[in-house]
Amino acid sequence: MAGTFLSLFKVFRGKKNKGPGAAPEKRLEEPKHFQPLQDDAAMERTQEQQSSRGRFHRTAQMFRKFPRICRRETNTTAAEGPAEPDSRLTQLQAEPDVSPDSAGLSQDLDTSGTEMWTQDLPTSVTEDAVITNTDNEEIEALKNTGAMPTPLVVCASTVDFFLESTVPYQQQVPAMVKNIHQSLMSHVTVDARLQSDIVRLAEEHPADMALTLLHCAPTCDRAAATMWRAIGSSRPAMEKVLATLLFVMEDWPVHSTCTSDGDNKDVFALAATLVIWVIVPQCHEAMILYSSRLFVALLFHVVITMQQMPPEEVENFWRACQEEHRLPSKPSRFAGQAMKALLCRLQCDQEVMAMERKCGWDTLLCAHTQHYAVGLLAREMRRASLSLCSGIALRLLGLLSREEPHWDLPGLAFLVEVLECLDLRECADSILQIMSRHLRNECRERRRLALRGLVVLSKDPSMARRMGTLSPSLLELLGDADGELVGMTLSVFTNLLKSKDMLVSSTTAPKLAEALLLLFDHDNSHVQLLSLDLFFKVMDLVVEEGKKPLKLVVCQSLPALFFHCHEKNQRVAEASRETLHCAAGFLQRRDLKEVVETEKLWAFAKVLVRTAWNPQPQPGEGP
Repeated sequence: MAGTFLSLFKVFRGKKNKGPGAAPEKRLEEPKHFQPLQDDAAMERTQEQQSSRGRFHRTAQMFRKFPRICRRETNTTAAEGPAEPDSRLTQLQAEPDVSPDSAGLSQDLDTSGTEMWTQDLPTSVTEDAVITNTDNEEIEALKNTGAMPTPLVVCASTVDFFLESTVPYQQQVPAMVKNIHQSLMSHVTVDARLQSDIVRLAEEHPADMALTLLHCAPTCDRAAATMWRAIGSSRPAMEKVLATLLFVMEDWPVHSTCTSDGDNKDVFALAATLVIWVIVPQCHEAMILYSSRLFVALLFHVVITMQQMPPEEVENFWRACQEEHRLPSKPSRFAGQAMKALLCRLQCDQEVMAMERKCGWDTLLCAHTQHYAVGLLAREMRRASLSLCSGIALRLLGLLSREEPHWDLPGLAFLVEVLECLDLRECADSILQIMSRHLRNECRERRRLALRGLVVLSKDPSMARRMGTLSPSLLELLGDADGELVGMTLSVFTNLLKSKDMLVSSTTAPKLAEALLLLFDHDNSHVQLLSLDLFFKVMDLVVEEGKKPLKLVVCQSLPALFFHCHEKNQRVAEASRETLHCAAGFLQRRDLKEVVETEKLWAFAKVLVRTAWNPQPQPGEGP
């Protein structure tokens, strides 16, 4: 049967390429190939196919003339005056991710991530369309497929529409895209001319091209996948179209927009993600340009599909995608696979494998533990590319500023791990605003992540000077029952007081000292050490007018400090002696200070008992 269709195809080709060497009698020598087609209906179909090729070439010529028509109308419009742009389309223009290392990373890319993509792609997606330039190449490609598709046909009514319609050229773009898609529904091959037309439309009208194709083929059928791959073969076209796809991905669950012909049908966010999954293997340079934004969009899909039940229309759409491409049953797992493939394309193969060994991908797909997996992924990625992590962190700052409860926990988990990749001079205020808001949150995990971020930020002197307003919130956390939270809070205070010219105010000093006094007996030795060290710094750095209210608290601390000098933990005992010596000096008790210096702690108790109700020495007491 394949041989019969192949011979028939040669007949049509022979009619086109008829020359001096062609002998029509030769076809009559092989009547067996025409036995199935000896009826009148078959002869009529043959004539229709021959005439359709002429219509197809006329349509292709129309596509190639389309940019010239556009330019002529543009020039005419410019002469008449500037036209008001369509706000629904101009809003889809996006700024690419720009980082210092983007160019170098693009040059260093290889094909290491291709295998990951092709393993995940189903057969219906991975079969690349054959792009031909000559008849011989097309026939050879068709022989390899084992089937002979019918040549591409474009309806004559569509040609007449473009030739005779008075509709402005911009409004004709969606109709042209739909016409190409409809023509490819029953074909596998795309010739070089049609591919050039598709790329040209995408370059000149990226928003209309992308949205129309998402409207007419949301599940990315074979014809749509062929068109998307044709767009992906051109870096300029892909960069422009990718901006529109990202806008759709970031608007969950559906993106509401309108094409130039007035089609305002909603587009599923997952439809754009499916397109990204299909075309990434062949357009890695464009992916580099938008790498951080793509990663954040995919991470958002993983998070939102795990924490929210998708609407019924989204479930129905995804069920159709499963049937079309044999995808995972859960959109979150599909988004995770797309994220892994993107990371491999960005040369993060080792990080992907490290997550696999630590069961990070499975943890990511659990709503209660995904923030732990996101933090692990951030730490792994930080070792691979600081520039990529910096771009991702900037994107997350924008999302976290919107106070979205379903997104902020995983986003915060990634952000606190890559804070060192940011230029804090440019985003200090927004970071502190986010950390301050989560520091007061009732969720323990959010408070823990905010404190982890503040521990990192407080090491920077410029940030430490900005964090003084957080003191009331930090003081409240010192009374928390969670030793980990208390320890991180003490570390933040300690880092703040290490900053040059940093002093403790008269209002903060006594409150902080009282909170620290309660931590001397904490069951966590690390908390004990931090509280003793911080108590020492408060006495040393309090402002002059704050010393008087602080003396009463310091006097109350003397018994506790004395007892802890006999701790079994040598580090706690040594820190207690140093703090006790400082307290004696702060109270101007030379008698107590001398006892501590001579390490005659047995005598310290007698002196302490004798002066317990009078912290100031009487005349004649002491040396």
